[in-house]
Amino acid sequence: MDNVEIANLLRNVAAALQIQDKDDNKFKIIAYERAADAIEHLSSEAKDIYDEGKLEDIPGVGKSIAKHLSDIFEKGISKELDTLLSQIPSSVFELLPLDGIGPKLAYKLVTELKIESPNAISKLKVFAERGKIENLEGFGIESQAGILKAISDYKGNVKRHLLNYAEGISGMLIGWMKKDENTVSADTLGSLRRRASTVGDIDIAVASNNPDRSIEHFINYPDSKRTLEKGDRKASILIPGNIQVDLRAQEPDSYGALLQHFTGSKHHNIALREYALSLSPSLSLSEYGIRKISKQETVNSKQKTGFNKRITKIFRKEEEFYNYLGLEWIPPELREGGSEIQFSLEKKLPKIVDCTDIKGDLQIHSNFDIETSHDLGLSSYEEIVGKANALGYEYVAFTEHNPSRSKHTDAQIIDLLKRKRETVEKLNEAISNKPLEISSNRKTENSKQKTVIGIKRVFNSLEIDILSDGNLPVPENALETLDFALVSIHSNFRLNKVEMTKYWLIRQEGS
Repeated sequence: MDNVEIANLLRNVAAALQIQDKDDNKFKIIAYERAADAIEHLSSEAKDIYDEGKLEDIPGVGKSIAKHLSDIFEKGISKELDTLLSQIPSSVFELLPLDGIGPKLAYKLVTELKIESPNAISKLKVFAERGKIENLEGFGIESQAGILKAISDYKGNVKRHLLNYAEGISGMLIGWMKKDENTVSADTLGSLRRRASTVGDIDIAVASNNPDRSIEHFINYPDSKRTLEKGDRKASILIPGNIQVDLRAQEPDSYGALLQHFTGSKHHNIALREYALSLSPSLSLSEYGIRKISKQETVNSKQKTGFNKRITKIFRKEEEFYNYLGLEWIPPELREGGSEIQFSLEKKLPKIVDCTDIKGDLQIHSNFDIETSHDLGLSSYEEIVGKANALGYEYVAFTEHNPSRSKHTDAQIIDLLKRKRETVEKLNEAISNKPLEISSNRKTENSKQKTVIGIKRVFNSLEIDILSDGNLPVPENALETLDFALVSIHSNFRLNKVEMTKYWLIRQEGS
């Protein structure tokens, strides 16, 4: 089983435990959900970690889950988990990807409508279209419509967008929301605020003095193609590129909790929930604040409290939410369910890297024409060095693509690369004769303008293709003209994982 399959299995176990609804399942559910999220986001296969004997190093994987995973890797099955899952119709698990349908609701739909696998979602859609769901106890016309919408919105593969593209879109939307007189502040949410490398839907939030009017303002965004959903505190629109944008609006006094809750990640929030429960089993965290049940209702609580039943502590700022739990504010980029909560408790949170920490760029394509195999850059060496100085960089490397093998002999390739080297050497000579000290205009939330040393060195490099036989399209002695070389695969992308790895290793072993 790969990581995705294992994560799905563990989520199904957590769902089965929720359906059982036993008092002692609460912490088990959290553990399985956390382990599933951690394994899904691993950079290596869980099987490899098992082979190293380090399964319990994975967040959420304790002795019990590690034993089940060991059984799966050794025997292909965990009898205990298989027994648990066999008690729940498999069609229940098929419905769980639908928005708004949790384990208990899925179980109720499956058992009352007698939905069987496979194609449970399609069968549920038929029941909804025929009006069968609204007649079930606890349901109605609105519930049925919500299920149909969830099925309609369901996407097996959500399109992801690069972070810089998503930031551009969110910037325009936040700018629009700030034009509303009711907006006090506006922020991104989810993976975008955590600055993940790719983002699905765009999620934003506003602290509003009048959430209803903020929702109206949002759905009137000039570039909106249509409104997907509109409620009192939440709305969704579709903008060009079929990109879904979700807005959540809340009063300023409780905005901090909303910002924390919907920034995520899911596994960070699970870890935060676990931590809160370790302080007191009566603590309940939500997008509205932190609720603490009265001490009279708390059995065996570690910390007796005098809070009234169901009184929610609200937070205007996210920092206040974390501080209330005895934690330092945790930057969104660190909220991935690892060790950030422990670091926060110990006041050892790492400094977030910002633009002022960048010392240089080691992959730049200029317009210096060495008759490359691929695209050229747009700017000259001098223009790029000037921009690098303005950014406060200390070094850059020019890494144009190698000269086209089909259009040049070995001797011609070497001549082109010698000309490139000579040009870079002259540039370095000019820099060494006139060192620059400039005032960087790079600013971030956590840094002030500061004086930095400008460019001190330009490196001469090349981005070289790897051919299908693992060889390079330049003669070996051409590498002597370079300070260093980058090698990269630019073709044969349809090879499977094994073939592509072999293709890459041939080059590494020969270098």
